[in-house]
Formats: sequence, structure tokens, C-alpha cells
Amino acid sequence: MTYSTILIEEQDAVLHVTLNRPAVHNAFNAELIEESIDLFESVERRTDLRVIVLSGSGANFCAGADLNWMSTTVAYTREENARDSSRLARMFAVMDDCPLPMVGRIQGAAIGGGVGLVSVCDIAIATAGARFGLSEVKLGILPAVISPYVIAKIGQSHARSLFLTGERFPASRALQIGLIHHLVDDDGSLDKKVEEAITGLRSSGPEAVRACKRLIQTVANSPREEAIAHTIEAIAERRTSGEGQAGMQAFLRKEKPPWLRD
Repeated sequence: MTYSTILIEEQDAVLHVTLNRPAVHNAFNAELIEESIDLFESVERRTDLRVIVLSGSGANFCAGADLNWMSTTVAYTREENARDSSRLARMFAVMDDCPLPMVGRIQGAAIGGGVGLVSVCDIAIATAGARFGLSEVKLGILPAVISPYVIAKIGQSHARSLFLTGERFPASRALQIGLIHHLVDDDGSLDKKVEEAITGLRSSGPEAVRACKRLIQTVANSPREEAIAHTIEAIAERRTSGEGQAGMQAFLRKEKPPWLRD
């Protein structure tokens, strides 16, 4: 399917998803939200893909919500705002629930909802010049819809500071607080590091990677006893699965696993 606000390209089982509104720093509006929901809901059914790379076109990753789009909400009733926000919430939820590993390629600014997008990436890589901010309070509003994902990524302590002040912060601090995982010098190094991340992900069992994503979410959001019970079932299932059996046998025989033989 062709979209108006995002570009998609498939190459070697990698889906490259690029926010494509550079004139407004890839800020999202209602159209981008709906297109993103459609794309990521369709990705859930794709067993042929291994990795998603999320990036922004132009100089910036994502400036959050489009001010022109936000201006229409000023006259909304509380109920209308709730309906509108539910679609944004759905976008972040479907991206966070995506069974495929997602690599974030971050350059320039990632502000407000842009930080939310960084937070739903499994591996986030940024240039040293990237800048971040949760500036909603400066407008008298809240980073509400993105908060579950941002807090899960950086923890309550850093969220307290950054949510309340709305301050901008550099990539070095984003790395320190766990918002991003890797920091590179320039765009050339950024692409190289993204390729390294793709290679690393492709070296792992594709079913195991998807199972790991489910494991992390389940364990992180379950009481300890429930989490323990889930982990026991999860490892038993993977050990007896076709992929698990093939991977362990290949290791014992000092051979490449099936997913690396092509």
C-alpha cells in the first residue's frame, strides 16, 4: 500500500519506515497517525520480515504533534479530545506491540511525541547532535499518551524531572538515562550502526526474537509469581519448538543455525 505521510521500503526482509513530512519536521497529524496504525497492524501478520527500521526524513526525526493539527483540538469538547487522543494512543500501542524488533534511526530533534516514538524502539541509535525534549508542559498540557512507553524506558526518576520541567536535553543525557542505546558521531556512522544492529538481530532465531518481545512485556507487567510461571512455560515451549531444537542441535554440532545458512 502507498501512504502519503510515510515511506516504506523492503530490502532483504528489513522494512524501512520513514516519517515523510520534512517540511514540519515529521510532526504527526491525523493522517500520519491513521497510516501508521494501518501499517503496523498489517506488519503483525508478516512472517517474512525480520526487522523494522524507523527513521525521519530530512534534518529531524520527529517534532511530535503538528501545531496545525493541534490547533483544531482547541475547540474540541472533552469527549472529542478523548476520541482524538484514542487514535494517537492506538498508534503508539500498535507500534509497541509490534512482534518484529524495531531499530530507531534518530537524528536532529525528537520532541514530545517524537520521544514517544524513540521509546517504542527496541534499539535506539542517535547522532551526538540529536536533541530531545518532553515539552508538553510548556504548552499547559501533558505527555500523557506517550507516558507508558517513556516511563517504561527511562523510569520514574528521570520522568519526574523531564516531564515537569519540559527541558531540552542532549543525546548524551538520552544515552545516560536509557532513552537511546547507542550514540554515534554523524549520519554516516548512524547508518553503519543501524546496519550493525540489523545484522545482530538477523543472527538470532526469528521466532525467538518475537518470543523475547512477548516475554519482556509479560514479565515487566506481571506480578512476580505470574511472571515466574510464564517464564517456565515460555522456555519449555521454545526448547521443544522446531526452531529451538534446530538452533541447539546446530550449536552442539558447531554448525550455523538454519536462519544463517541462506
